[in-house]
Amino acid sequence: MVYLRSAAALAIMLLAAQAVHAAIPDDAYIAGYAAGVLKHTLMLDIPSLTVQDGTITLPVDSLGNVDRANVVRLLSEIPGVNAVRIAEVTHQPPIANASSQPVKQFSEKPVAVAANPALLPTGLLPAGHLFKPLLADPRWAHFSAAYRNFQNDNFDGRNIASVSFGETIPIYRRNVGQSVAQWEVGLQGGVFSDFNLNAPSSDLVNSDFIASVYSSIRAKQFSAFGRIYHQSSHLGDEFLLRKAGSAFERVNLSYEGVDLRLSYEFPYGVRLYGGGGGLFHKEPAALKVWMAQYGVEFRSPWRIASAPVRPILAADFKNFQENNWGTDISARAGVEFENLQVLGRKLQLLVEYFDGHSSSGQFFKNKVEYIGVGAHYHF
Repeated sequence: MVYLRSAAALAIMLLAAQAVHAAIPDDAYIAGYAAGVLKHTLMLDIPSLTVQDGTITLPVDSLGNVDRANVVRLLSEIPGVNAVRIAEVTHQPPIANASSQPVKQFSEKPVAVAANPALLPTGLLPAGHLFKPLLADPRWAHFSAAYRNFQNDNFDGRNIASVSFGETIPIYRRNVGQSVAQWEVGLQGGVFSDFNLNAPSSDLVNSDFIASVYSSIRAKQFSAFGRIYHQSSHLGDEFLLRKAGSAFERVNLSYEGVDLRLSYEFPYGVRLYGGGGGLFHKEPAALKVWMAQYGVEFRSPWRIASAPVRPILAADFKNFQENNWGTDISARAGVEFENLQVLGRKLQLLVEYFDGHSSSGQFFKNKVEYIGVGAHYHF
């Protein structure tokens, strides 16, 4: 366990060092990357796209019937991109492009995507999210299914199937004046359930229900996510029947709280985040209030040559006052498939490791350690 914690800490330091020292991608790099994204994701071959000072410009007649908002969203996620423009052609420029062929210059007149196409759509029920999901957070609302093998007996069984159902839904988004910043408000909710695969009927052990109202902001690579939330924890009927007469003590766990997370995305796919929160209503009343959370993620800007997938590495750390500020480590690594999408979500296959106090509400006092593998759908 000591070696695993040391290895995790070393990995974090290496990634942080890479983030601090990484140079901003140059225009030629962005041009080649953008051309690859368009070709492999949308089957668009646009060698005449240009990049100048981090701004990608596309000829309007090269997009055909493709959803322009989706093109803007994909290209805006590329490290180092400051803006995406779709414009009409006028004359030839001396700027970086996706091929060695001379290309035409684009007019300053943008063509009907948005006043500032680098920004996400605004209004009611807009597409996209200003704050990207936390990939290694065991309680970030999304759709997933995982198998986990516990290394000790502090949970109900060693072989556990864990599933989650949830979503972050932006209700309203607006630009901040004429700047590149945006804000949104919305709802986030999820259900997280554990099943004991060793029990006769694969008993439901525990389900946590989380519902929240959130607000987030984004300005280029900086984003923030704050919420007011409710969480309650419930044991499964089969589990309670099986434990009847035993020494297991059920806890009526329910609380409301508020938290805030800040995030910054560095070049080459590195992201650092941190924050914390507290409870303002809790049961049992003896629960301590404060917690802190921080982590690092690496979404590779490069795809694997033989397949449309990109590597992912993420580590999430939490410290709870209730657990004397001990560190709970959640680490995940794997690949994201860019050609396997459902309702805009990308499929991720990730191996995972956890060491700390259980995230499953009824077992929050129990120290657990597990390894597993899971499928996750994220935007």
